[in-house]
Amino acid sequence: MKRKYIPDLTRQMSQCEANYHRIMKLLPDLDSCDEREFKVSWPEHQAYLRLRVDERFKYTSTLLVSHSYEKSSPWLDSPGLVVRLYHDAAMAEVICMQKRKQLSGVYPYPNRNMHQPDEKVQLNEYLGEWLSECLSHGYSMETVFSG
Repeated sequence: MKRKYIPDLTRQMSQCEANYHRIMKLLPDLDSCDEREFKVSWPEHQAYLRLRVDERFKYTSTLLVSHSYEKSSPWLDSPGLVVRLYHDAAMAEVICMQKRKQLSGVYPYPNRNMHQPDEKVQLNEYLGEWLSECLSHGYSMETVFSG
């Protein structure tokens, strides 16, 4: 008998906190910056990560995060992520993929859209990997001034 997926909330919150701090390192001027693009280089290839501010409010901001490769494939589009920043809690959470409805915390499996039971966790980890790569191997395509 297959066991039901039970989310690990402590792990998810830790991932969201780490992603928030990574984003703030990449966008120290979040209040005044509308968009920033980073070039990430590895020995085999290069990619671009774009962070675009979609909404700003007192306690939250929404970013659109996308990436592309220098040699892109016509077969596979990279998923754009919609990320909500909660400034009072210092957390960043992937709330959906661009052009799709908001993600659920848990999905039954199988389901009509073939979401993984832990789809939201996987997307937050995916965001964390991109942000970490950007911090380790990337540079901003423009000068950044932190206030």
